[in-house]
Formats: sequence, C-alpha cells, structure tokens
Amino acid sequence: MMRLLLLGAVLLLSACASRAPLPEQTPNLALPLQLHIQRLEAGQRQDWVLVIQREDPGIRWSMMDLLGIPQARQKLVDGEWQSDGLLPPNPQARELFAALLFALTPKEELSGNYPAAWQHGSQRSLPSRWDVRYSQPMSFELNLPKGPSYQVTPLNGEAP
Repeated sequence: MMRLLLLGAVLLLSACASRAPLPEQTPNLALPLQLHIQRLEAGQRQDWVLVIQREDPGIRWSMMDLLGIPQARQKLVDGEWQSDGLLPPNPQARELFAALLFALTPKEELSGNYPAAWQHGSQRSLPSRWDVRYSQPMSFELNLPKGPSYQVTPLNGEAP
C-alpha cells in the first residue's frame, strides 16, 4: 500500500513538473486566428487546422484534422487550461498550444510574460523548452528539444 501511495505521489509531481509554462498575463493577440499546423517527426507529417478565438473570460483553442475531425479543444482561462468539450485529455496539444502562445506573444510583451525568454532578430527561445524561427511574423518553425517540430502558417483559405 505504501509503494502505491509513493508511486502516485511521484506521478503527480512529475506531471506538475512537466507542465508547459504559460505567460504571466494573457498576451494581446489579434484574434480570431486560423493557422495551418504541420507536425514533423521521424519522417512523418501530420497536418491540422487550429482556430484560436477569444471567448469571455478566456481564449478557446480548437484543433482539427484536414477533414474537420476535432483533435483537441482547450480553453485558457485565468492562466489555467480547461478541457472544452468531450475530447479526452491531450497533453501534446496543451504543450503545442502553450508553445504557440509563446511564439505569438508580441515582441514588446515577451520579457514581461516570459522572463527567461530571449529574442534576437528572427529567432526566439525559452531555453530548454521551445525555439522559434520566424520567416514572417505569423509564419514560423517551432522546435521542441526532444521533438517534434512544427511549421506554422496563417490559413488563407487554400488547401495546405
């Protein structure tokens, strides 16, 4: 019984430790946004559409595949993620959404929201967490230290 309790405590602590960082305050984003997300890992590619929209009192993140099948839905309310709808928890999507929030944070709000972050030219980083390389303000490559990488572009109505 004691081993079971210890194992539960370790799992709980590890889940908390791996939680993706969120900004000190919600950045001023020009919402709604529609993005095309390409996930690249080990020669495999997945494509998604992400819609980010303001919904009082927070921001709703809705990701679907190219057929329109929902993959993840979350709300960011008062600095906390909340499940939105009946989809099962998706920790990879929460990590992606948090990384995208970091990448989309306006440059002038970066240091106040992510004190450990830096930006130089077209590159931004939160050391040991995320690296972003911008080709345009809304087009960028997002890399996680242990993979995967993501190509993010604004959705303009054409098929990706």
